[in-house]
Amino acid sequence: MMARMPDGPALRKICLVATEESGDRLGASLMKVLRQRLGDAVEFSGVGGRGMAREGLTSLFPIEELSIVGFSAVVKQLPKILRLIGQTVDAILTSTPDILVIIDSPDFTQRVARRVRARNAAIPIVNYVAPTVWAWRPGRARAMRAYVDHVLALLPFEPEEFRKLNGPPCTYVGHPLIEQLSMLRPNADEQERRNAQPPVLLVLPGSRRSEVARHMAVFGQTLDALRAKGLAFEALLPTTPHLESAVRDGLASWQVTPQIVIGEAEKRQAFRIARAALAKSGTVTLELAISGVPMVTAYRVGELEAFILRRVIRVQSVILANLVIGENIIPEYLQEACTAENLAPALAEVLADSPARTRQCEAFARLDQIMATGAASPSVRAADIVLQVMRQGRLPS
Repeated sequence: MMARMPDGPALRKICLVATEESGDRLGASLMKVLRQRLGDAVEFSGVGGRGMAREGLTSLFPIEELSIVGFSAVVKQLPKILRLIGQTVDAILTSTPDILVIIDSPDFTQRVARRVRARNAAIPIVNYVAPTVWAWRPGRARAMRAYVDHVLALLPFEPEEFRKLNGPPCTYVGHPLIEQLSMLRPNADEQERRNAQPPVLLVLPGSRRSEVARHMAVFGQTLDALRAKGLAFEALLPTTPHLESAVRDGLASWQVTPQIVIGEAEKRQAFRIARAALAKSGTVTLELAISGVPMVTAYRVGELEAFILRRVIRVQSVILANLVIGENIIPEYLQEACTAENLAPALAEVLADSPARTRQCEAFARLDQIMATGAASPSVRAADIVLQVMRQGRLPS
């Protein structure tokens, strides 16, 4: 039975599980809208970070405990991961929420969802951020039908992929980046700086310590090669406070010293004045594309991870912006191809007024239409579906 507020509506208990900073941001925005919809008649529980804590969630454990990257790292930490999964499942079952929302981090959250469904099939489950079944392990989509009632997709092509793979119902709610256009796109003065000399070149080696470690040396060599060719540029390297020391350590071998930019607001300001970027593959490529910044992308992983990925990846590009646009417009240099000899000429091309730069800019101009969600923001669309699934309850299979 649902608890009832004194002289008010029934109390709704919503459990959310997010174990990464990106998921925490999504969870916080979702919680804010759910609170607007339900007022004081809602109680949040589960796992989240600082953003979700500000919206009223007391996390079962600090999400920093799960900041694990790479297959080998996961294997080493497996007992700890399994213990936290069990702890999370037990807490959810004890609280008997009206709905469970798992947010991204599929290696953790999907296991939580499966165990919750096995032990209490009455709890509806929504998956916010579709697992990349279109990229690898497509069989996951069909398997999810057994324990996920609805998938909320950030990318416009994902609902059709889930339909083709016989997955659970999937709705495109929109990417959070489309709520931040004013912060990503330049005003008149910033556009003038973007077009001025020397051009601003963004250097984005990654958002995790392991990524920084793998990319800093080759990115430094690439900038050295550009400078050796006589190209003038102003290099900016946005990062976060917890990665600043790793970034500064990596700069020790660089001949070109970039200006380090710390913090989200400063990073966005750098995006608004940048002419081009050298970026690690990931969500940042979509962020740059929406900002209108042509780029060259690169990615290196450990040998074990590379061995596995080569055998399971089923897409022609790993660049998120390419996938959303629908063509391989952004050059990507992966693993052995990730060298200064390859990166420097490609980067020189997008810094100049070249056909390659023009093609990227024209493709980026189509993104607003491709990613449109109508009048409602992504967090509002997501909250509306969560409330709909919660009110209709768990449907029979």
